[in-house]
Amino acid sequence: MPLAPWRSPIARALYRNRSLAYCKFVQLATVRPDGHPANRTVVFRGFWEETNQLKFITDFRSQKIVDLYEQPWCEVCWYFPKTREQFRLHGRLALVSEHTQDDRLQQLRSQTWQDLSLAARAQFSWADPGEVRDLNASFQMELPSETEVLPEFCILLMDPISVDHLELRGDPQNRTDYKRQPDDRWVTIAVNP
Repeated sequence: MPLAPWRSPIARALYRNRSLAYCKFVQLATVRPDGHPANRTVVFRGFWEETNQLKFITDFRSQKIVDLYEQPWCEVCWYFPKTREQFRLHGRLALVSEHTQDDRLQQLRSQTWQDLSLAARAQFSWADPGEVRDLNASFQMELPSETEVLPEFCILLMDPISVDHLELRGDPQNRTDYKRQPDDRWVTIAVNP
């Protein structure tokens, strides 16, 4: 599948905002099993190979995983302060865990694990996220291996079906909608801001 037309504006925004360490932070909204929204900040870890799928990491024990099993739809909101651009990407999340049968996805999981810093890998050996913390217990865990992926480590792949790009600079501002068609072609539409 060819790269979507919205990939170039995102690549340009990432490049022009590269001096801001937080430009890879995005807001990921999901739907909880009770129908209520859940929103959190995650780190964009790049695109999976030559696809349009965005890559994030998560802990298998986190609430995101529970949400995903009930409802895979999500939305990412990404703001770039230097260029004053916002991208809203709507699509579905897919989980890549130790139980995933696809060899290519397991290779992606392993490579992503190896690319993480030691501090980032260590978080996956901590106590269960969201559980009551024992303030008397040590929070230090054994540092994980660079090559042996912990079972808690997962990847989330987001497959967008629509992207809303708003450029807040200019008079008037520019806004473009990108919609994926059933045949996987993308349609680009200039819309009112």
